[in-house]
Amino acid sequence: MTSSSSTSIDLSHTLERVNVLLPLPFGHAYTYAVPNNLLTEYPLKNGDFVSVPLGSREVYGVVWGGKVSDVAPEKIKFIISKINTPPMPESTRRFAEWVSRYNMASLGSVLKMLMSVPDALKPPRQIIAYSLHTKMPEIKMTPARLKIVEVLKGRDPLSAKAISELSDVSQSVVKGLFKIGALRRVNLPFQSIFETPNWESPGPTLNDEQALAAQKIRADVKKAQFTVNVLEGVPGSGKTEVYLEAICEALSQGKQALVLLPEIALGAQWFERFENRFGCAPAQWHSDLTQAKRRITWRAVATGAAKVVVGARSALFLPYQNLGVIIIDEEHDQSFKQEDGVIYNARDMAVVLANLSKIPITLVSATPSLESLQNVAQGRYKHFNLTDRYGGAQLPDISIIDMREDRPDPGKWLSPKLIEALRVTFDADEQALLFLNRRGYAPLTLCKGCGHRFQCPQCTAWLVEHRFIGRLLCHHCGYQVTPPQKCPSCDKEDQLFACGPGVERIAEEFMELFPEIRAEVAVSDNLHTPGQAQNLVHRMENREIDLVIGTQIVAKGYHFPYLTLVGVIDADVGLTGGDIRALERTYQLLYQVSGRAGRGDRPGRVLVQTYDPENAVMQALKNADHKNFIQTMTRDRERHHMPPFGRLAGVIISGKDEHAVDQGALNLARTAPHDHGIMTLGPAPAPLALLRGQHRRRFLVKANKEVNIQARIRSWLKATVIPRKVRVQLDIDPYSFL
Repeated sequence: MTSSSSTSIDLSHTLERVNVLLPLPFGHAYTYAVPNNLLTEYPLKNGDFVSVPLGSREVYGVVWGGKVSDVAPEKIKFIISKINTPPMPESTRRFAEWVSRYNMASLGSVLKMLMSVPDALKPPRQIIAYSLHTKMPEIKMTPARLKIVEVLKGRDPLSAKAISELSDVSQSVVKGLFKIGALRRVNLPFQSIFETPNWESPGPTLNDEQALAAQKIRADVKKAQFTVNVLEGVPGSGKTEVYLEAICEALSQGKQALVLLPEIALGAQWFERFENRFGCAPAQWHSDLTQAKRRITWRAVATGAAKVVVGARSALFLPYQNLGVIIIDEEHDQSFKQEDGVIYNARDMAVVLANLSKIPITLVSATPSLESLQNVAQGRYKHFNLTDRYGGAQLPDISIIDMREDRPDPGKWLSPKLIEALRVTFDADEQALLFLNRRGYAPLTLCKGCGHRFQCPQCTAWLVEHRFIGRLLCHHCGYQVTPPQKCPSCDKEDQLFACGPGVERIAEEFMELFPEIRAEVAVSDNLHTPGQAQNLVHRMENREIDLVIGTQIVAKGYHFPYLTLVGVIDADVGLTGGDIRALERTYQLLYQVSGRAGRGDRPGRVLVQTYDPENAVMQALKNADHKNFIQTMTRDRERHHMPPFGRLAGVIISGKDEHAVDQGALNLARTAPHDHGIMTLGPAPAPLALLRGQHRRRFLVKANKEVNIQARIRSWLKATVIPRKVRVQLDIDPYSFL
């Protein structure tokens, strides 16, 4: 319900003015006049949602505070109405300002993330329901009408759809009875679809390590003050059960809880565990929700009806009214880094939100990020470590296979040792996982005759063959084409050759060796929704699948008691490429996927195929030497003044006009900062120099930790002329260097 502005406004008096921030890419709020009825009947305050004119449009915004501009009375525009939605809390508004400043994004663009479902600002529609009229008129009672009367006897009012389903009669008969006065129509208030979790329901018995961590983390929630906890634990140690105790404490105080997962498809077993513990499902927030479900969920969060929200990184920008705790599961995962639009790291921004909201946050991982561990070392974060698997299960034995010695057959990718281990596993009626972090059949297709390579016309990237669907795909822009019969360069037939393995090629090789074994390929192409992940989980638990062949989407989060063997096909993927986190990421991923083996009563084995067995990552895995590996990585970062011992920022210049992009890069190079603890590298063509039809050039700004890198970049851009057709994108604390 909204209130309309006055049609008669006296401009002879000083107008009451407020600033309204709009969810548009503007850097500041706009000043509007407040109509008389909003001064008396519906007084405005900061955080209120309002409707305002913008040009010929009517848009929603938020009353923001700050100094109003001195616009002439005859030129100022009036707020149209106040929206009947709970106001945006001050902590959320301060959070938006912080995210904007730190990530150098416009404040309006950040607000757009907070107002991602504009329709949710409208009150939900009332439900039209029907009940029997107290004075039933004399009517001809047909069998269909009689069924409806029987259904409604002694019942509360029901919707026409519900009546139709219960009586097996069409809705037109229901509406016909209403027209002749046999039914009366009532409007029912909207009821939230989210139940309140039963926080008093007992969880499993915790071991001593779990109980101690849970007790201290619950105490932080009870005190309602900002603190950061790092909950580390080997795979299968029961970290989830520990932080569910923190959620219990928040719920006991009537507060909300937020859990961020790196990929919502990983949550299939998590949701089951939550529902078994609390008696109902949490609210979900991710890109696969329907628009109607997004609208309902957004409003339920804003009103406080949704008590526990579990979602991807964008769930951080929901309008929480009374947040009591934040949990970041798999906190090290790079999926928390948003790379498009407003570029931000959800883990780091969540710490900021917790600080502004004066609540605790727990960062959870079997392999915490080096940044988080450094904060622990400096005393900023508290640390809890679960060193044993829950229930007495043992960690798997990890063996390194030197592919230079244990060579596969020509054109094949599975080593003899791994093939034999698979055979032993299946003979024992156990399950296995083959891991290769490469989708499709082959990462490159070329012509053996002329050497032509199939490349995306819109990106500097090879087309990946997906043989199961008969397409060549670009994984960056989505471009696809059917593989031709002839080489487009030399026009010869039967010369196209698939280079390198993807998971589909591994599946093909496996089925040749074990045709009787039930195998399933699990990648983001066919496992991107919770429902699809749930189906995989049930089939694995019901022993309908013997082998999963998958990418990183199956590397973490899953618990299958009969999965005893993990084989890593190409462990060297990701070790190179100039990324400062390459070794750390590879170690985290391989350690996580290793943790899928032997989580039940049966012991697990992990076989890692590599052509570089002496690499620090392989040695750390083989020797279970996590501590020394982290210390080595830390010393290397510190020696080179890399994060967290220094600051980095990426500056990406892009546009369709390559000449304009190069001119913009040249202009920036002339004014780039190179003094007082800061240096600028570049410009250089980005590794993906062409992406979605946009030519791209990159700078990398490197600074000492004490340097305000945002302020220096702001001054740099202000002093530089950028061609109009060129876009400048800023990435503070970059994770990707593509």
